[in-house]
Amino acid sequence: MHIIQNGLTFDDVLLLPAYSTVLPKQVKLNTLLTREISLNIPLVSAAMDTVTEARLAITMAQEGGIGIIHKNMTIEMQAQQVRLVKKFESGIISSPFTVTPNTSIEKVLELTKARNISGVPIVDKGILVGIVTSRDLRFETHYNQPVASIMTPKERLVTVQEGTSRDEIAYLLHKHRIEKILIINDKFQLRGMVTVKDIQKATEKPNACKDEHGRLRVGAAVGTGKDSKARVVALAEA
Repeated sequence: MHIIQNGLTFDDVLLLPAYSTVLPKQVKLNTLLTREISLNIPLVSAAMDTVTEARLAITMAQEGGIGIIHKNMTIEMQAQQVRLVKKFESGIISSPFTVTPNTSIEKVLELTKARNISGVPIVDKGILVGIVTSRDLRFETHYNQPVASIMTPKERLVTVQEGTSRDEIAYLLHKHRIEKILIINDKFQLRGMVTVKDIQKATEKPNACKDEHGRLRVGAAVGTGKDSKARVVALAEA
């Protein structure tokens, strides 16, 4: 047997890193996805039905990348997948779902279950008058009563004015041991809501890829078929 030339294996080679003034934590991997959308890590998950739906898209966005929801489903299902991602972390919920004081407890239970939410502001003629949370509803049996009978009334609400910093909101959440703070204007009109979960998520995932409203970013695939225009409209509205 004749040896043509000597070869090397990985065990035969040792690479010594050169001195660098740049620490690993200082390295930035930001990259542009579009002219106006920047990713904190250059990772995009494939729009395949075996790869990306809401669960992976949420994780991708939290880490700084983005997931593209596949289109091998109905328009309604794909739009719902997009909504799941965008609502997972909201920052400030600018248009929270509300009910009136006369809404029955039964109806509120039905709506909170359908929307997977744990608290609903109560608004009367545009003015914030209270809030009802899952703790108020948990052992309630008088389903025909109006929600006003169990809500936390206006005078006991913890609210903040528009423009309040996230740090101050976090302080008030901790001080009052509550999970939601309502944002109001000078006329006591509801302008938004912040939850303790969203504060925690933002703190735990500082590099998350978010839009200007503090929601996780997500993409969605569309094709060239007959329903493409309808799909685009539904996805944009989601």
